[in-house]
Amino acid sequence: MSKTTMAVIAKAAKITFGSALLAGAMATTAAHAAKVNFAVTETSIFTPVYGKTLAPIGHVNFCARNRGECKGLGGTTRKVVLDTENWKILHEVNNYSNKSVKPVTDNELYNVPEHWTFPTNAGDCEDYVLQKKRYLEGLGFPAETLLITVVLDEKGLGHAVLTVRTDRGDFVLDNMRDDIRAWNATGYTFIKRQSQDNPQLWVSLTNRGIRVSRTTAANKN
Repeated sequence: MSKTTMAVIAKAAKITFGSALLAGAMATTAAHAAKVNFAVTETSIFTPVYGKTLAPIGHVNFCARNRGECKGLGGTTRKVVLDTENWKILHEVNNYSNKSVKPVTDNELYNVPEHWTFPTNAGDCEDYVLQKKRYLEGLGFPAETLLITVVLDEKGLGHAVLTVRTDRGDFVLDNMRDDIRAWNATGYTFIKRQSQDNPQLWVSLTNRGIRVSRTTAANKN
């Protein structure tokens, strides 16, 4: 893990890195970065959008408590330049978050079915997403390129991931896996995500009228 990434994560999380955890994150990052080619074809590299939709109630409540995290961005639609350095940073943040946060449901932690917040050492899928988004913003990634996204996993269960909009397409950071995949290589059904120009607004990624009753998944596969 690069010193810059370490410093930003440490500042945001107010933690001291454990040598074993750090070594594991570095090894995983090196392995994935070495074997993954982030070049993709031009076919469907961006998730299709089918108009506006309702935000998840967990996100509405999160924004009410954290107004500074949900400011409108004035219609900007920038994309991250996905060069080798940014690809490495995405892996470092994804791997570190996946290892440092224990997967636990909101019912277990807060005795409520849905509570979106920044995790300390435990949380469910949307908490991983919020942490990764915060770290990447601290490392210079524009907020409008880091979009909270609701999907159905391979089992048809609601799940949250972080979509990173890049000049090479939409890529997904996921607490279910350490490798980073193009959105259309995840095996997920994409339901909705934040709008790029206003993080409080959400857009539909399906035209099938799918209803998601629960948007969290705590446990890794």
